[in-house]
Order: sequence, then structure tokens, then C-alpha cells
Amino acid sequence: KFIEFITFENATKRQKEIKKFQDSLENGKTVITQGGIYGRVREVKDNYVLVEIADGVKIRVNKNMVFDSPEDASQQPTK
Repeated sequence: KFIEFITFENATKRQKEIKKFQDSLENGKTVITQGGIYGRVREVKDNYVLVEIADGVKIRVNKNMVFDSPEDASQQPTK
């Protein structure tokens, strides 16, 4: 039972961190979608964000499906 409690507690903590990140999304932030697509946030709305995945190519993604990119934005090539 103790292990189950610790696992549940850790999962809840992670969910809160993800929610905090999603609520603080802003233009220029490098993100990854749940589907594995990397890009930069170009516009933030209440329920979705526009993510630029290539020069001039933007996709609309539900805010709940966007996560912090594990890669540092400075390591990604810019054009």
C-alpha cells in the first residue's frame, strides 16, 4: 500500500507540473506535442496553441497535448 501511495503522489505531482507549464505557455517557447512533433509556440489561445513546425508551417494543437521540449532551444538550428 505504501508503494502505491508514493506512486500516486508522484503522478499527481507530475500532472500539476505539466498543468502549470501548459498554463504558462508563451510565444517562442520550444515544445513537443504528444505525437512527437517539435516546434515553437507562435500563438496561445484558451484551449489550443499554434505551433510552428517548419518555416511558415503552423499546426493547431490542443493545449493539453503540448509539453516542454527536453531539448534546449539554443541547441536547435534556426533559419
